[in-house]
Amino acid sequence: MKVTKDQVLEASKGMLQKQFYMVHSTPTDGLGPVMQNLAVHLDHQCEMERTGVMLAAGPHWTDDESEWLGEGTFVIRANSLAHAREIAAKDPMHQAGARNFKVRPWLINEGSLTLRVNFSDGKFTLE
Repeated sequence: MKVTKDQVLEASKGMLQKQFYMVHSTPTDGLGPVMQNLAVHLDHQCEMERTGVMLAAGPHWTDDESEWLGEGTFVIRANSLAHAREIAAKDPMHQAGARNFKVRPWLINEGSLTLRVNFSDGKFTLE
């Protein structure tokens, strides 16, 4: 059975229906090249965050949560799948060949974000 995009959009009418793109990035030749490019990769990620391209990003731990094998995912805003691939290809980690990537469209319908701001001291908490 196939379910089309239009069918999903119709079934979830009234929900957020915000289109994002998930970029899953995996090492091509171990952690050496990944670690060599980590600083410029993180600078690039922070720039995408500052310019509003990035929604979220971070590493994947092993299943027992004890190690990092160099994998990560970042979620971006883009006009299309092709545009998302262009953005992902500009990551210094990918340009150096330290990691390769796969882009998947991701429709966000449900979820929440809690932000508490205390006016008296200007502190905030993000949950």
